[in-house]
Amino acid sequence: MRSHFRRKYQLSESTKDTNHLRSIGRKVSLPHELAKIIHPETKSKDNSFNLLTAFQGLSFGTAALTGKKHSKTSTPTSGRRDSSLCVTAAGTVVDGKLEGRKGAESAGVRKSGVDGRVRSFDEIPHTGRNGWVNLVKFWREDRFRQLHKHMEKTFNTLGPIYREHVGTQSSVNIMLPSDISELFRSEGLHPRRMTLQPWATHRETRHHSKGVFLKNGEEWRADRLLLNKEVMMSAAVKRFLPLLDEVARDFCRMLRAKVEREGRGEEGRRSLTMDPSPDLFRFALEASCHVIYGERIGLFSSSPSLESQKFIWAVERMLATTPPLLYLPPRLLLRIGAPLWTQHASAWDHIFTHAEARIQRGYQQLSSSHGRGAEAGAAGGRYTGVLGQLMEKGQLSLDLIKANITELMAGGVDTTAVPLQFALFELGRNPKVQERVRQQVRVSWAQAGGDPQKALQEAPLLKGTVKEILRLYPVGTTVQRYPIKDIVLQNYHVPAGTMVQACLYPLGRSAEVFEDPLSFNPERWSSSREEGQRGDRTGFRSLAFGFGARQCVGRRIAENELQLLLMHVLLSFHLSVSYTEDISTTCTLILQPETPPRITFSKL
Repeated sequence: MRSHFRRKYQLSESTKDTNHLRSIGRKVSLPHELAKIIHPETKSKDNSFNLLTAFQGLSFGTAALTGKKHSKTSTPTSGRRDSSLCVTAAGTVVDGKLEGRKGAESAGVRKSGVDGRVRSFDEIPHTGRNGWVNLVKFWREDRFRQLHKHMEKTFNTLGPIYREHVGTQSSVNIMLPSDISELFRSEGLHPRRMTLQPWATHRETRHHSKGVFLKNGEEWRADRLLLNKEVMMSAAVKRFLPLLDEVARDFCRMLRAKVEREGRGEEGRRSLTMDPSPDLFRFALEASCHVIYGERIGLFSSSPSLESQKFIWAVERMLATTPPLLYLPPRLLLRIGAPLWTQHASAWDHIFTHAEARIQRGYQQLSSSHGRGAEAGAAGGRYTGVLGQLMEKGQLSLDLIKANITELMAGGVDTTAVPLQFALFELGRNPKVQERVRQQVRVSWAQAGGDPQKALQEAPLLKGTVKEILRLYPVGTTVQRYPIKDIVLQNYHVPAGTMVQACLYPLGRSAEVFEDPLSFNPERWSSSREEGQRGDRTGFRSLAFGFGARQCVGRRIAENELQLLLMHVLLSFHLSVSYTEDISTTCTLILQPETPPRITFSKL
């Protein structure tokens, strides 16, 4: 049984592992929260919980986690390596600190071994070989919610490359542009990223088709090329940009009325301090629906629909429950009725129900317009959204349209609303930067004569603002690829098929990559600055939307949505904040503030 699970979960059979398993008891004391998720009902006699009774042979004791002796089994110490030690090429990590070998290099970039050879995969610094021990440590130390900080700390300790094994998930993590460039050069014609197994399991158990986010290979490529025509190409952007601009203008009209109604000061110059996050979520959903379905859903009214509020809640619940499910077998949790899986699946069910209702309505409208002889792809010449275009062309089946539209909707709310919170905060606490961006926006808007596309083209600081926000606060903390050939990273051999993660939060805040990395400076992305820093320092520094053929399929929608809203807000309001301390952040599946920042909107 033990060898079976070693093979299944890729556990190495080493002397250390054998001794470790022999020296501890068969019972596991788990954090109460983890135990409730895995096996909510069963308690052991000593009021601790057993770890997945099906995983016999993978049991481990709390001595590996706490340093305390097991209550029923003595643990011999002679001949054992301290569990807090981790051996790396640069030295030994003791309690999270690197103690270099005598005469060794620092834990920074170690380019070659003593003999100049390429180092083996096993020599890559790591955070511990036992994935199940690491999983419990993650839970006890709350690393899931602070994953971005954990990555930053680990890079500072182990250097610019390390391996991590947590639960069923193994990866090599990197952060320097030169290594990221090497990774993307080996992604192949059909790039693969980490499959979100909880999402895939939901589709399989509910008999839903998978969208491009969950597909790989030729099937992914065929569907992705069809979607690109409707969401990525310049002709598509030109069609949906006016819809985004309309929603952004309406948002600012709603906000002006709210400031005038609830704010302080003389009429016409009132100001209001508020948490804008609920309104930003409504904006993101309204904008997404307008582009995807070609219709408004009325979220800026005084009483938005309960259906829309439930959809936003479902997206938030789905994102919050995804990370812990990445490190556990979803089908096992499904079988035992784990609460975490139940919440996750219910959230997805509601997201699909919402999307299906909209898709059905779109199908009926398209059918009726055909009956009236409307021109292809539009109702009376009106753009009918991404859904209408896909249905009209008929190159994807209805099931595949539903799968991809649902993924676009689920990925288009929090991933836009949250960066807008960070953007308003950073502009508010950097008034000089805010004024420079506003002046450029005013000139570009006046010269564009109301054309949003021209206005954005003439406001590079606005684009720089979005890139700077996503550098400091990347929506997703990693971009993953599986190289199709063996590669060398930091002079370590990485076999083909290994999951390698480019870690965006440490990248964006690294002094090796950016000058004054913690400052908010949109001008660092200007063409003149880029030209002055040609070479390795300029490439692969902005990866918030991914890279290449497998970059975010909703990138053009999101970029323009962010820029247009910021443009209209800056034309209407001066932004300020009452405190300038950094925002505390937390990680669900995306990076977000622990507490939404309060912004003061003052009418101009």
